[in-house]
Amino acid sequence: MLGKGKALPSLASGLSARLLLLTIAFVMLAEVLIFAPSIARFRLDHLQERLAAGHLAILALEATPDHMVSPELTMELLTHVEAFTVALTKPGSGKLMLMDMPPERIDATYDLREVGFLGLIRDAFAVLWGESMRIIRVLGPPPKDDRLLVEVVLDEAPLRHEMLAFSQRILALSLVISLFTAALVYLSLHRMMVRPMRRISDSMSAFRQDPEDASRVIHPSDRNDEIGFAEHELAAMQEGIRGALRQKTRLAALGIAVTKINHDLRNILATAQLVSDRLEHSDDPEVKRVTPTLISAIDRAANLCGKTLDFTRDGSPSLKLSCFDLRELTADVAGDLPGEVNGEPVWHSLLDGEFRIEADREQLYRVLSNLGQNAIEAGAGRIEVTAEPVNGRLRVRVSDNGPGLPPRARAHLFQPFTGSARAGGTGLGLAIARDLIRAHGGDIRLEHSTADGTSFCFDLPLEQAKR
Repeated sequence: MLGKGKALPSLASGLSARLLLLTIAFVMLAEVLIFAPSIARFRLDHLQERLAAGHLAILALEATPDHMVSPELTMELLTHVEAFTVALTKPGSGKLMLMDMPPERIDATYDLREVGFLGLIRDAFAVLWGESMRIIRVLGPPPKDDRLLVEVVLDEAPLRHEMLAFSQRILALSLVISLFTAALVYLSLHRMMVRPMRRISDSMSAFRQDPEDASRVIHPSDRNDEIGFAEHELAAMQEGIRGALRQKTRLAALGIAVTKINHDLRNILATAQLVSDRLEHSDDPEVKRVTPTLISAIDRAANLCGKTLDFTRDGSPSLKLSCFDLRELTADVAGDLPGEVNGEPVWHSLLDGEFRIEADREQLYRVLSNLGQNAIEAGAGRIEVTAEPVNGRLRVRVSDNGPGLPPRARAHLFQPFTGSARAGGTGLGLAIARDLIRAHGGDIRLEHSTADGTSFCFDLPLEQAKR
């Protein structure tokens, strides 16, 4: 019984909301990066306008014969410039100045001829975050004559006020742009990613509740991007799981059925074997001719019943660990196989020296015996066993000179009832061998299978306690 899965997050706490917040944050960050040079440029343009206005005011002074104007005109010109004093310096000439009442102090001096990009940004933020009642002196050339030097002394408060107003307009515009952009990105990503991901998540959750229900398998869309690939892979995985569950269910039912009828079936086969043994001693030529076939059929039936029962019972084998020499084990396996084929020994253990291993001796015996029996039944006349330590593990290789596995057997290798290489075989030998090797913390694989022979290889930990 599957437990209750975790519910999908709501839209407010899910991926959609996070995408929306991240989009707004990133747009605002981009606006900040744009705002810094913009506000610096705004301040520079304002100061240059004051220098240009100061230059024009000085030109009115130059137009008089004695370079002097009335106090009323001086006040009007300074008001136009928004400055306390204006001075103009020409190369080779004196210095002309308009001044009403000079300020008591000058808090900062800015020479626009020497300022750089970062300096402009630094000075702009100093105005925004600094004091609002500073008196500053600004020096720089007028717009159309770099030989001249204009100097104005002015109050920074109007500049700061205009910069704050500019910042508020930028902030409002940034909020509108960020919200509009975030809404577009949110809707696009929600349609392109979030909704398909929620569909995939819903399918996974529903499939988890009842994997055997075919209606819970996701139906992939026609998308050819990563989401479409994920949908197709999920559908394939769900179908694979359903197939595996169906197979496991059939095997479980088969195991229960075989367990119930195994005792009675063995009694029936035992009776048949007794009768066949008597028939074997009959003098009737026809009986002698058919008796070997009958005995072989009965033996195969008993062997199939035993293997099927063993497989259903040994799905998760328990291990009885012991330390032993693999070379001695391979010698014992040789006694369970035909001694010779065409006058030549079949089983050849090519292990040099002692290979101590910690494993279940009986289970490993079954693995090697199954591999040997399969090779002989496939037509092999020579089987070689080698072993070598590799990175703290023992790699065992069982090779034969048989005709190789047919394509159908290679396609369903290690699958019970489908991976047999011979007619009438069950395919349980390799399936059981794989389960036993995996129970030891290793795995078995087919290295190669050609017309010159077949080779299986499996790795085992040398010491199970260190797994």
